[in-house]
Amino acid sequence: MQSTSPPDTELAAQLRHAIARTGRRLRQEAGTGLSPSLLMALAVIEREGPLTPSELAARERIQRPTVTRILARLEAAGLVGRAADPADGRSSLVSATADGRALIAASRTRKDAFLSARLDGLGPEDRATLARAAALLERMLEDPGA
Repeated sequence: MQSTSPPDTELAAQLRHAIARTGRRLRQEAGTGLSPSLLMALAVIEREGPLTPSELAARERIQRPTVTRILARLEAAGLVGRAADPADGRSSLVSATADGRALIAASRTRKDAFLSARLDGLGPEDRATLARAAALLERMLEDPGA
């Protein structure tokens, strides 16, 4: 019996393309005026903070000098604040300010509304398929080796 499912490389390419397009469209819908790297860093800080700059670099898988530039821009915009790290006097902890939290909340609301409107046009079977796909993607990405 011949399988009708695409080979793994073809499926991987289809997923990459769909995920990239979805990510790009959601960034457009965010409406924050921040670059994708600034918005992602702020979202991580808001969700997981307070963080040291080194912790942020590790979570975002970027170099420490890049984090330094990102944090300087977020701090200048009043979206994050720094406090001394009680565990290490040479480092600081970065947290989202009230303005930063409000910006992230508004961005998430706009992106959720965009997706919700698209989901409204789908039938129950397609919605259930997407729910399963979302759970599978989350599980795939939780792999520490990824």
